Amino acid sequence: MRNPIIFLVSIYLATLLFHLQLIPTVGFPQSTPTATNNSTEFIRASCGTTLYPTLCYKSLSRYATAIQQSPAQLALVAIRVSLSKAKHMTVYVSNLMRQADYGADPRATSALHDCFSNFGDAVDEISGSLKQMRTLGVNGNGQSFRFQMSNVQTWMSAALTDQETCTDGFEDVPECPLKKDVCDQATNVKKYTSNALALINSYAEKAIP
Repeated sequence: MRNPIIFLVSIYLATLLFHLQLIPTVGFPQSTPTATNNSTEFIRASCGTTLYPTLCYKSLSRYATAIQQSPAQLALVAIRVSLSKAKHMTVYVSNLMRQADYGADPRATSALHDCFSNFGDAVDEISGSLKQMRTLGVNGNGQSFRFQMSNVQTWMSAALTDQETCTDGFEDVPECPLKKDVCDQATNVKKYTSNALALINSYAEKAIP
């Protein structure tokens, strides 16, 4: 004979589950195909203003959900990507230095040490830009916002200059695999920083009255 208590509990749970399925999910933003398409098209159009639009879109489109259609978020994510690339370059050069200090051409070794220093400075400058970008307009008026944006632009521009200085330092170094590898890697990182700076400048033009 069926236990009446168990039977009633089963009926109650089945009814509860049925009603829960009818409750709409509100209050939680969901990424719809249309929203994602709009975001990726926004990123594609914005990247068209950079020197390396294909690289820009490829590196940023994966963050479409976070960026949506916000120029500020786009610039912020671009800075983060640039910072990640610069940090990886610093580690890469540091590892090469351990190998190049012994037996390598003195000019290559010197250029490598200078490059490490340049990218270390670039990491600090991009980090400063990222920190400033996160606090834009939090405590201040329009004048404060312009000052903060100026800091972001200045530091990113300085980071790009430091990265260019790295490759410039290898001009007097004879052609060799070390020179090619470092210059190729540094040039690639510069493209990310250049794109980030272009998106920052584009945002600043729109946001500053």
